[in-house]
Amino acid sequence: MTKPNILIIMVDQLNGTLFPDGPADWLHAPNMKKLAAKSARFSHCYTASPLCAPGRASFMSGQLPSVTGVYDNAAEFPSDLPTYAHHLRRAGYQTCLSGKMHFVGPDQMHGFEERLTTDIYPADFGWTPDYRKPGERIDWWYHNMGSVTGAGVAEISNQMEYDDEVAYNATRKLYDLARGHDDRPWCLTVSFTHPHDPYVARKEFWDLYEDCEHLEPEIGAIPYDEQDNHSKRIFDANDWRSFDITREDIRRSRRAYFANISYLDQKVGEILDVLDRTRQEATILFVSDHGDMLGERGLWFKMTFYEGSSRVPMMISGQGITPGLVTDPVSNIDVCPTLCDLAGISMEEVAPWTAGESLVPYANGVSRETPVRMEYAAEASYAPMVSLVQGRYKYNRCTLDPDQLFDLAADPHELTNLADDPAHADTLARFQAEADARWNLERFDDEVRRSQARRWIVYEALRNGAYYPWDYQPLQKASDRYMRNHMDLNVVEENQRFPRGE
Repeated sequence: MTKPNILIIMVDQLNGTLFPDGPADWLHAPNMKKLAAKSARFSHCYTASPLCAPGRASFMSGQLPSVTGVYDNAAEFPSDLPTYAHHLRRAGYQTCLSGKMHFVGPDQMHGFEERLTTDIYPADFGWTPDYRKPGERIDWWYHNMGSVTGAGVAEISNQMEYDDEVAYNATRKLYDLARGHDDRPWCLTVSFTHPHDPYVARKEFWDLYEDCEHLEPEIGAIPYDEQDNHSKRIFDANDWRSFDITREDIRRSRRAYFANISYLDQKVGEILDVLDRTRQEATILFVSDHGDMLGERGLWFKMTFYEGSSRVPMMISGQGITPGLVTDPVSNIDVCPTLCDLAGISMEEVAPWTAGESLVPYANGVSRETPVRMEYAAEASYAPMVSLVQGRYKYNRCTLDPDQLFDLAADPHELTNLADDPAHADTLARFQAEADARWNLERFDDEVRRSQARRWIVYEALRNGAYYPWDYQPLQKASDRYMRNHMDLNVVEENQRFPRGE
């Protein structure tokens, strides 16, 4: 079997409800729509955990946070946990990352042979939440509503600078791969930080949505006292009482978010254009780590199992994948086994402990019967939360809160909790039994608390005295670039040209 080249395009905090069958018609995203037309489009793909680091560790490993130990944005990703980059590299692939993956800990590679950029977020334990102090806000890194009140236009920002660099390095790498210096198949992961807040966009993209009809949430703000318990915790963590959120703030935030989808679309177009012009074929995966509530119910950002936060877009194109719409629930933890399946790589040695499933059968018409699982044990939670999605239903459990059961087909905005409805008692009992079989929440809570306590000690200790950061430092060997006197000019010019001799 010929191993396909693999291009993974990952984005950050992209709401999957905006991708019911590829990008919604009203989004200005011609390159994503072109990709969607030749892809299997998974309309109901869910994150493993609605937060950056835990969602990404699960996406890479095919394991839930309760297995990876990456519970939050400051938990170490274990070096002995195989990722898709390990599996592919072991099978002879060259593996490369351009952009964000939010690895925490001294291992900043996790199977990648090469990284082209540093990360946008810190690699240490400084963002560790603390279940021992429920309700405590850590002001210097917790989200607050300033992203909403500060929404608007800018030509450069911290995140734009980063994503411009990510795209530039990715296209340079694609050119280099085309030169054929290395005959191994390749896997290139390009991971952007947009459309993650702050909601700030370049004017050329902002102007695309001047007359957009989707600048207000379908479900307006629900009064604090009428919110469910976890939503109240999110409001408190986001310091909502310190901000006066106006209708115009909401409209501007959503407009900037949509504009940044178009900004990303331009980046996707640049990458796919280089792939096309260099005549390279690749299996292409497009996915996000989690979504964004975008003001629905008054909630913003992520950290919840509601659809806007937990549902993500996913599209796959390539040999062995039939283009079309797949509506069965799937997960981004299915990515690792799917890539191995497409590359003809066995995961048999770790399969008994892997939560993800290959999506190849589902892309080719097989119906999924197994439930999708989610976990959350990070900021704004005081105890681990778990969720199951199967068919039309979503079931949420936390030891601190009443159970939730939603019929997503009849109630897509999750406004009616059916857990106390006698007509759905059998469905509830089935999900409760499934959750009982899969989770020991008391043990889960103990493991999270133990991890948090350890990390606070280590972080404070390492900040006392000399400190060497774990952040990835990209190495660029200037003496091996372009033309130097240890090189033959004629060889350099010939080898660095693509195509040669035309």
